[in-house]
Amino acid sequence: MDPHDDLVGIGADLEPGTLLAAYRQGLFPMPVGRPGDPPYWFCPVRRGVLELDGLRVPRSLRRARRDFEIRVDTACAEVVDACADPRRPDGWIDADIRAAYLRLHELGWVHSVEAWRDGRLAGGLYGVAVGGLFAGESMFHRERDASKVALVGLVELLRQSPGDRLVDVQWRTDHLAGLGVTEMPRMEYAARLAVLLGTDPPPAFT
Repeated sequence: MDPHDDLVGIGADLEPGTLLAAYRQGLFPMPVGRPGDPPYWFCPVRRGVLELDGLRVPRSLRRARRDFEIRVDTACAEVVDACADPRRPDGWIDADIRAAYLRLHELGWVHSVEAWRDGRLAGGLYGVAVGGLFAGESMFHRERDASKVALVGLVELLRQSPGDRLVDVQWRTDHLAGLGVTEMPRMEYAARLAVLLGTDPPPAFT
């Protein structure tokens, strides 16, 4: 599929109100052009999603899960910075994205789920929580399986609350498919999103 099919707009800004309105419509920004260019807005034709009951946790990952402590929002800036490390292949988080999402974190909309071991941040993820939707933005690991453990921790947190919930990972990859990520057509995602927005956020994110 041509990735240009997923591009739905160029322009606007990364102010909190703009970002939240976009997520409520199923859109998210990514910097694609040159530094200083306006944001590019995407809404994938086939959305990568993880249903909570679809998470696959192989035995090795269950064992690894016991070696880490899951924390929420104790090191969000460090998680974002680790995800933005320019040494990572296909890095896309620039200074504008970093500032915008840390501002949303300050306002209570962006959250980090972190995997700690022996007092050190070993891996984690961050994303936007709106109603029953957790829109995952990026994840990283410094130790084997730490990012996967953070994802398992996220699902565990979401399962603690009633109501319809979904983890949006934007695009399905082979790596994420191994954990249970599937694809959802754009129109089906839009219909599901309308339901998710009416769900109360989980206590972990309030």
